[in-house]
Amino acid sequence: MFLEKKEEGKLHNGSVLVGYDLGERYSQISYCVYGQGDVEMVSTVVGTRQYNIPTVLCKPKGTHQWCYGKDAVKHGEEEDMFPVEGLLSLAKKGETVELDGETYDPVALLTLFIKRSMTLLNLVTTLDNIGAMMFTVDELDDRLVEVLAQAAANLGLKTSRIYFQSHTESFYFFMLHQPPELWGYQAIACEHDGLRLKTYRMECNKRTTPIVVLIEEQLYETLVIPADSEEEAVRQDAYRLADERFLGILRKMCEGRIVSSAYLLGDGFRAEWEEQSLQFLCHNRRVFRGNNLFSRGACFGLLEKLNPSEEGQKHVFLGRDKLKANIGMNVLRQGRESYFALLDAGENWYEIRKECEFLLGREKKLEFVITPLDGKNKEIREMTLQGKDTGTAPYTRYRLEASMRAADIVRVRVTDLGFGEFNPASGQVWEKEMPV
Repeated sequence: MFLEKKEEGKLHNGSVLVGYDLGERYSQISYCVYGQGDVEMVSTVVGTRQYNIPTVLCKPKGTHQWCYGKDAVKHGEEEDMFPVEGLLSLAKKGETVELDGETYDPVALLTLFIKRSMTLLNLVTTLDNIGAMMFTVDELDDRLVEVLAQAAANLGLKTSRIYFQSHTESFYFFMLHQPPELWGYQAIACEHDGLRLKTYRMECNKRTTPIVVLIEEQLYETLVIPADSEEEAVRQDAYRLADERFLGILRKMCEGRIVSSAYLLGDGFRAEWEEQSLQFLCHNRRVFRGNNLFSRGACFGLLEKLNPSEEGQKHVFLGRDKLKANIGMNVLRQGRESYFALLDAGENWYEIRKECEFLLGREKKLEFVITPLDGKNKEIREMTLQGKDTGTAPYTRYRLEASMRAADIVRVRVTDLGFGEFNPASGQVWEKEMPV
């Protein structure tokens, strides 16, 4: 018998879901109303498509009157003003910030920026009506997850539905909500911030059930776009060289493949220098230009978590942060053997937390069924609960907690809860780590 841990109640229609793209230089906010309409972007100026919020704080000397975003950039150049840039990196490093004769916690500064920027939602909703929130960043690791979790906890939201995902996963969820003809074969995205180019190539393996989606990433730090302050002749030469390099990268990405669509993202493409590259891309492909894909993808990711779409149920994304196998147990339910799904492939390993309770008879052994999604054979892993003497009691109740230490290592913790007055709880704990 299994008793699963209760989760937060269902969202009601009208709750607002927020996707927050937290970047080193710029951030963006998207939202949708649960049960209604499409994902919308929050503009920094009402009635415009200005979505970039500079990830910057600034304060005057001798005060704590912080401003953020464009105002922080504008006033940061003034005398007796103290700007703080690189908030995400500072928080990740964890080093205190010395400013105006005082020290500041970098995570607290990042939290302050997020709080101030979320006031842009005031025309849409109140913070109390936010039902769920998804942060997306370029790349996630243990430290950044810890920082984001701490910042999110300090926002004062009434919901506990706060999640994190990488830009790669946001690209997946964005594409999942586009017409199938745009990604039925393969789709690519190229993000350029003026200093570096990052590419994503998404493909679906339709021979598997569910359909496994993989995304290949590449980073190019030598494709630099010149600053506007450069002389015209210098800029044109640099653009021509960048176009040639970009064309070579695109040819390699598309060689021998059917690419249905391409997305050019970021300020690096604003000058529209990619003449040859664009001509190559537009041949039998749909090409889009913009800069709000990741924020919208974060919001789409929330929708899939809360109410999976038909396409979402048919596909599973296996990125490097994902559990790549289904993990379950063969159990007895009402006298019948059945499979109990414990952990699902496709979940981010750092978000996985599952808890349940069960009864065991005389045989104190658990069997875990590992089913990889890459076509490898199913495996059985055993865990024996040694040292428990139940006397005459036929059953003992246990709590099982499952989590991940890494994308390929599952951690199981079992606690003895006893069973009635004849078999009191011993509090004994068993732990096991298993590769998957």
